[in-house]
Amino acid sequence: MTLSIMTISSPLGPLRLVARHDALVAMHLPGDLGQPILDGVTRTTPVLAQTAAQLAEYFAGTRTRFELVLAPEGTAFQHLVWDQLLAIPHGETRSYGQIAKAIGRPAASRAVGAANGRNPIGIIVPCHRVIGANGTLTGYAGGMAAKQWLLEHERRQLQAPGFAAVI
Repeated sequence: MTLSIMTISSPLGPLRLVARHDALVAMHLPGDLGQPILDGVTRTTPVLAQTAAQLAEYFAGTRTRFELVLAPEGTAFQHLVWDQLLAIPHGETRSYGQIAKAIGRPAASRAVGAANGRNPIGIIVPCHRVIGANGTLTGYAGGMAAKQWLLEHERRQLQAPGFAAVI
């Protein structure tokens, strides 16, 4: 089936959403050179509209968790890593080593880093929440400024007086 594509605006720049059937398969961040360019038909579908609405809430500071059908393409190992990314709470971070231990592969920090870098649905599958063992920010497909912005956005959101998340 043909991919459906929609481009939306965000504080980081344009985001290109890609869906197949009723699931989100990719989201390209501005400057994301690590993801393949996918061809498809530009149109709005229910999953793309839902994704756009939830991203708008996230950027507005009222959503901390996404409720979307996701279907990223990857290996079994990559899916293990991406599932762990989804378990990182909003506003928190984990190291590559912590992710490796969580999937039962404590010596696989580098492989976790590679899988993290292949995440096709950044922000929603929050690879920006993974940092180096010493607490430093490490690479991000959307650029280091975007990673820093996303982490600061989430921390500010959690610290806001009277914060109530839309879930």
